[in-house]
Amino acid sequence: MSNNDQPTRSSRLENKEPEVQTKAGLAKKIILTCVSAFILLVIAGTALFFYYASSAPKISQSELESQNGTTIYDNQDRVISRLGLQKREYAKDSQIPESLKHAVVSIEDRRFYKHHGVDPIRIFGAAFANVLGRSDGMQGGSTLTQQLVKLSVFSTAASDRTFKRKAQEAWLAINVEQHFSKNQILDFYINKVYMGNGVYGMQTAAQYYYGKDLKDLNTSQIALLAGMPQSPTYYNPLSTNIQAATTRRNEVLNAMVRSKYLTQAEADSAAKVSVTKGLDSDHGNTSGGDVNVDEKVIDPYIKEVLSDLTAKGYNPYTDGLQVHTNLDLDAQKHLYNAANNTISFQSDKMQTGVAVTNPHNGKIIAMLGGRKLGNVVYGLNRAVQTNRSSGSTAKPLMDYGPAIEYLQWPTFKAVKDTKYYYPGTNFLLKDFDNQYKGTMTMRDALVQSRNVPAIRALQTVGIKRATKFLGRLGISQKKAYTLQNGIALYISPLQMSAAYSAFANGGTYYKPYYISSITTQDGQVKRFSSQGKRAMSRATAYMITDMLKGVFTDSAGSGRQANISGVNQAGKTGTTNYPSGSGKNGVMDSWMAGYTKNFSIAVWTGFDRPLSDETMTQSSSYTAQLLYKNLMQYLDGKDHASNWTMPDTVEAVRVKGKRYLAIKDSKWALEYSAFNSDSSSSSSSSSSSESSSSSSSSESSSSSSSSSSIISSSSVFSNNGGSSSSTATSNNGTATSAASH
Repeated sequence: MSNNDQPTRSSRLENKEPEVQTKAGLAKKIILTCVSAFILLVIAGTALFFYYASSAPKISQSELESQNGTTIYDNQDRVISRLGLQKREYAKDSQIPESLKHAVVSIEDRRFYKHHGVDPIRIFGAAFANVLGRSDGMQGGSTLTQQLVKLSVFSTAASDRTFKRKAQEAWLAINVEQHFSKNQILDFYINKVYMGNGVYGMQTAAQYYYGKDLKDLNTSQIALLAGMPQSPTYYNPLSTNIQAATTRRNEVLNAMVRSKYLTQAEADSAAKVSVTKGLDSDHGNTSGGDVNVDEKVIDPYIKEVLSDLTAKGYNPYTDGLQVHTNLDLDAQKHLYNAANNTISFQSDKMQTGVAVTNPHNGKIIAMLGGRKLGNVVYGLNRAVQTNRSSGSTAKPLMDYGPAIEYLQWPTFKAVKDTKYYYPGTNFLLKDFDNQYKGTMTMRDALVQSRNVPAIRALQTVGIKRATKFLGRLGISQKKAYTLQNGIALYISPLQMSAAYSAFANGGTYYKPYYISSITTQDGQVKRFSSQGKRAMSRATAYMITDMLKGVFTDSAGSGRQANISGVNQAGKTGTTNYPSGSGKNGVMDSWMAGYTKNFSIAVWTGFDRPLSDETMTQSSSYTAQLLYKNLMQYLDGKDHASNWTMPDTVEAVRVKGKRYLAIKDSKWALEYSAFNSDSSSSSSSSSSSESSSSSSSSESSSSSSSSSSIISSSSVFSNNGGSSSSTATSNNGTATSAASH
């Protein structure tokens, strides 16, 4: 290439200019697009803000002034609790010291006097601090006015943490600032906030914690109260974490120094005072209230309601809720009185846990967490504890229920009460009487609460199917179930009551629940119910119920102490013994679980520290039955239940003059019908509430060889070697007389 062919510098620059211009144009377009998108986003956000704001609820002065404790009602809309029960004092502006207002503003909203309800600087500052992990004393981006609006109108439920709620909150805060002075807003806030231990408002808190009015508090006490609303339970001076309360008090003092309301010397002097100094154990003049219900009576139920509210995302202490529950207050009072006064317990140390549910819907009607508890509030609720073995009340749930459901066992199914070792061990399973009764019917084994037949039944059903059956009844555990669980489930009285309810109602499980509806401050109503799920067939439920009636009425029934004349009930007892090597013998836990069509009750009795407390006497082991009987007699008197009606999938049969049940068209029913057609005793009519059964004429031609096979497969007809529950048969398969039980 010649020199003339080389491009000049100017030509090279000229060739690059279009490329530079193209890049510059592209960058300009990107910037314009971003700016346009931002403007559109702002416009859309503003439009959405005003759209949401237009539907904001109204807010009145009375709502701003009100002290918004949650009110709890029973199932007849009677007030049973207000949080809290203390007398509440509303402090007028002249009764609120300026030092308290300064402290609140310093720690909660230092720009309070500069904004108009919403503070953009505070919002961006809080966001920046959160990114850096420093709060520097600011509590999020909400101003004091916004906090007041939230306390007056909205709830703290997770469902309310939306842009819509934030927009409405901000809009209302701006409106509040337009209609009320800063001083009035501070007064509203100081009188409304929750201060722990059921106390609302700082004037009431001053009396509750120090026995003084606000104007009489020192700087240290003022700072402590001002800092408590962020976490009233954690920061209150009566908590076990005194260091947390002290740290929070000092944060307030330092914030007051930064805001120039205190000198450093004044803050240091106040910080040297212990937060426990001057506390009043009598809680000033806060005793009393406007609820005429002894809080001891309803304590366990209210405790669970508060826990349920928290689980649902509400703050019962700040949200001003109206909570309607399923509590039957009259039944609750009766239960409390029966356990504490009517029924004789071994001693005041002997405890109980009781749960009552409605089989039709899962509503928790009444609950007792303990007895003779003194002034304990929200203490241990034994009705929901799962650390005590249920004993033989597990047998219908894990052994015989699954046997009927999955294997279609009839109630006359032969089961063996003979020497039994748990597989792979040398552990010999025994009963309370250290005896074995040979072969017996499933019904007799359950009614008499024999252990070995129950474990053999579970072994035949299999752990997998038994676990599935339990799961449908709301019962599960992390560890895999074992054969031993067939006579010992670790479940609570509440779980027991709900599970037995499924037997009572024909096989449907309802998860138990306390709350029927919640009304928030803005008028929204949320209703709750339990959706029933089929847990077992109607046949299984009816056949278990039919057998469990005998627990009360049979001469050998384990629950005869709880029998009530004229009450159609079914149930199961349960006891556990002290572990070997404990140095104690006899009953450690005693249970009674029973039901009618309308009520299901589960009662546990025992000692909180069974190995160190006194030993339960033999007579005291019946206390669970006596408490159950007292309560069921009262409940059935209020709402008498009719007898159960046998479903058309079940038929009644007679074996040696005794009535048994079988599932129609099952192997057992067909075999029995074939046998019965050749026997001299035919099926007789069952009770008026049931359908009768008789042998089919088509089965009358069964041969004797067929009868022999039936006798073999249904060994209830074989001789058990002289046991009191044995039934002998003649060579032609007809039943002969049986020994009495």
